[in-house]
Amino acid sequence: MNTFEVKEEFLLNGEPFKIMSGAIHYFRIAPDEWYHSLYNLKALGFNTVETYIPWNIHEPKEGEFQFSGGQDIAKFVQLAEELGLFVILRPSPYICAEWEFGGLPAWLLTDHKMRIRSSDPLFIEKVTNYYEVLFKIIAPMQINRSGPVIMMQLENEYGSYGEDKEYLLALYELMHKHNITVPLFTSDGAWEEAQTAGTLMEKNVLATGNFGSKSKENFERLSSFHEAHGKKWPLMCMEFWDGWFNRWNEEIIRRDPEELAEEVGEALKIGSINLYMFHGGTNFGFMNGCSARGRKDLPQITSYDYDALLDEQGNPTEKFFSVQRKVHELFPEIKQLEPLRKKTLEPTSVSLKEKVSLFSVLDLIAHHRWSKYPMTMEALQQNYGYQLYQTTVTKNLTEQFYRVIDGSDRIHFFLNEQKLATQYQEEIGDKIFGTPVKEDNQVTVLVENMGRVNYGHKLLADTQHKGIRSGVMSDLHFLYGWDQYSIDFSKINHIDYQREWLEGTPAFYRYELVVEELGDTFIDLHAFGKGVVLINGFNLGRFWNVGPTLSLYVPASLLNKGVNEIVIFETEGEWASEIKLEKRPRYKKM
Repeated sequence: MNTFEVKEEFLLNGEPFKIMSGAIHYFRIAPDEWYHSLYNLKALGFNTVETYIPWNIHEPKEGEFQFSGGQDIAKFVQLAEELGLFVILRPSPYICAEWEFGGLPAWLLTDHKMRIRSSDPLFIEKVTNYYEVLFKIIAPMQINRSGPVIMMQLENEYGSYGEDKEYLLALYELMHKHNITVPLFTSDGAWEEAQTAGTLMEKNVLATGNFGSKSKENFERLSSFHEAHGKKWPLMCMEFWDGWFNRWNEEIIRRDPEELAEEVGEALKIGSINLYMFHGGTNFGFMNGCSARGRKDLPQITSYDYDALLDEQGNPTEKFFSVQRKVHELFPEIKQLEPLRKKTLEPTSVSLKEKVSLFSVLDLIAHHRWSKYPMTMEALQQNYGYQLYQTTVTKNLTEQFYRVIDGSDRIHFFLNEQKLATQYQEEIGDKIFGTPVKEDNQVTVLVENMGRVNYGHKLLADTQHKGIRSGVMSDLHFLYGWDQYSIDFSKINHIDYQREWLEGTPAFYRYELVVEELGDTFIDLHAFGKGVVLINGFNLGRFWNVGPTLSLYVPASLLNKGVNEIVIFETEGEWASEIKLEKRPRYKKM
């Protein structure tokens, strides 16, 4: 039986072991691409892969669990083992990770009494139900049960959120109840306040630090914290930030490869390391997270390239080779390999086949529910994406004003299918002027959930309830009698493109791409405004012409030889009769 222990050093089968790990999130990479990324981690000379496990993709609806396809964590771990990699798992209820709501399922928000990330029995009950299923899958993969998993995380950066030790203890007891016997760890900022609040020292849960530079200084602080609690533990940076994530309408963040390699070398001389990220991947679908700055939410972009050692495709960057050379310099005995590179399609163009307005196909693409006053997206079980609200107002030949009260995150307001306003965040609630000249006039509000906050105090804020929270006012009174349409992108095959297309309204645009040989590609979307792209029914994620990215990545494994259907849902009325597919991503000059 193999063993892994935390003593004064990490011990693998009783022998000292330096963890040289890289983060690869299986949920941000198409399953057929997992091997490529894991192989390249091995090629770097590293011995371990780390991944979070996001609760929201494994229990998207309460009591309904998914662990196949892109959610097959067991297959990902098995592939790592076959390549000779050990595995660090981070299955905590909350993961941050620039992921929607920090990995917490949005359906938790339907219980307004629940306090998440706390010892609240209501929250612990939901975690317990999830863990009962999850740990049946991952517990057998522990190293002392002949698997590759050497450690698991208790909670993630809790010291930057709370200090409820009863909560941490409840998670500890749940993990042990479900036969987790490998060492547990917490990961927080290396400074004393974060470590004090976020750790569970009395249960010998290893305290690790997160940082991306000044390794000597940060490891000294972490070591001092260990010693102050009577521990002489090995030092590990659980998240060595080698790049950074990006937000809409902000410049791409880059880091010098040689400077990074020097910093990684300094960390490896002192302790163990997990590169965050080794391969970032993509926030497919509606899973991008959101930063919070003061009162303003700042959603992150679809690409999670992270300026990591592998680019969004999974191909090696200059950072890869710089760090690989540094590893060889420090540990010449470690075997390194030539990394794999993916094939990319030659540039091509495809022409528009059909288009149709969203308003014309609501009955085909959405789930309908009526209520007297608007309901939030969570109450409508529409946790992600778009929600459309409609009601009628009577004729009035003078100009009226309307206001959407407490809406999140971005709205389009229409009167009789004519757009009167687009509002976002601090603009929502401002007056919208229009004249209802018909006997019965249709008011339509399309709301986009642009991603829930994944870090900090706003995890508890009402703003994480999406859609319309209070109502819509005409003059000084609330309107009532609402038809609500939850747009379901799994139903795009039901769309009838023979129905009417209305200029300037949200619409679907269908293209066909013919492929003879498979390869990666990037869809250039610079001519479009804002929306999402689906290829062969798979939601690639959001685009927005504010940048910094103006394209979306398409993995080869999502394509078929022959005809491929591309459907673009666009909300601003900006579109093109032809789209281009390129070999590289397109960026906006900021």
